[in-house]
Amino acid sequence: MQTELLNTRKTWQTVIELITAMDAWLDFYYGKRRHSYTGYMSPDQYEVLWNDLNNPLLLT
Repeated sequence: MQTELLNTRKTWQTVIELITAMDAWLDFYYGKRRHSYTGYMSPDQYEVLWNDLNNPLLLT
């Protein structure tokens, strides 16, 4: 986050702006960023697929 968000913009007008920017970055980084480990699926997509494959109610 330091190099990708905080170093790109030196100041925020309010703490709320900074918190909002950090929240958006974390949402992207942990939820939408694609990973080679999961076949270039986002963690959100991978979690849905994993739940679909491992939910015993859906397999019957």
